[in-house]
Amino acid sequence: MSLRVLIAGEEAAGAHILRAVAGSAHSVAAVLTGPTPAASPNPVARVAQRLEIPVLPAASVRKRELARRMRAWGVDLLLNAHSLHLATPEVLAAPRVGSFNLHPGPLPEYAGLNTVAWAIYNGEAEHGVTVHWMAPRIDAGPIVLEERFPIGPGDTSLTVSSECTRRGVRLLLAVLDLATEGPYSIPARPQDLSRRTYYSGRSKPAGGRVSWDRPAEEVERLSRAFDYGPFPCPWGRLVAQVGGVSVEVAGIARTGAPSGAPPGTARATGEGRVEVACRDEWVRLGKVFADGSLIEAEALLGASGRGIEAEAAPNPSQGVQT
Repeated sequence: MSLRVLIAGEEAAGAHILRAVAGSAHSVAAVLTGPTPAASPNPVARVAQRLEIPVLPAASVRKRELARRMRAWGVDLLLNAHSLHLATPEVLAAPRVGSFNLHPGPLPEYAGLNTVAWAIYNGEAEHGVTVHWMAPRIDAGPIVLEERFPIGPGDTSLTVSSECTRRGVRLLLAVLDLATEGPYSIPARPQDLSRRTYYSGRSKPAGGRVSWDRPAEEVERLSRAFDYGPFPCPWGRLVAQVGGVSVEVAGIARTGAPSGAPPGTARATGEGRVEVACRDEWVRLGKVFADGSLIEAEALLGASGRGIEAEAAPNPSQGVQT
């Protein structure tokens, strides 16, 4: 049975699901996606234009008028892949089969935004991706399908996000397969919302600042949480005090070498890098941003380096229990 699908999507996940549905036995009624800067064209809009599929503003899901158009188009499913606009109840109810969201995190433990980065910072051994029925409350609808996978010691927010996209697109396509058998074939497992943690887009780990009096393992996790390279981190760059200078850090790696120096003490290695003392161990900096330029960290200190005291950082937010 061929289904009529409306896709709301952004980024690579939206483009992948659009290509997959358009190349299947199903049809795409329209695509909802948002504008992006001219320097970074919207990949979802580009695919839709190439396939001659109508494109509507992503914010259309906030308008009741879209529900009327969806019924006129005969939409069976609304599939949402990383579009962040909150749909009205009328839009969610308009598809014949249902509305489904791809969430890059395990639910209910990691609801909200930037959950990949929070999982890395929190030291989770695994992460996951979830497809759930959409509901008026964000990331709270019944679960359809989910997969969990390990987070490795070298994983960054970019690598874990990429894994979420790869697995998540497959799960959304599995929902299409289930829907061909009828709405009642699609699972709807209620979430245990007593276990829910919601991460808002306004909060960021450790306030986005390095505190050198923390264990090296935690400081390194913070660095990996902010690492979406070469793409920009949604929180901006990680800030630290090094050699008495406030810099934006491009990366921090553990050395395994114990440190008896006061936290925040910095020393040049002679290899274009700088090591900084954490509570228990030296960590290594490579390049940093200073005055908007990417430079070798050693250039901040000179040949010998000197001791500094780290700026106090706010206590890390762990999300809001809801």
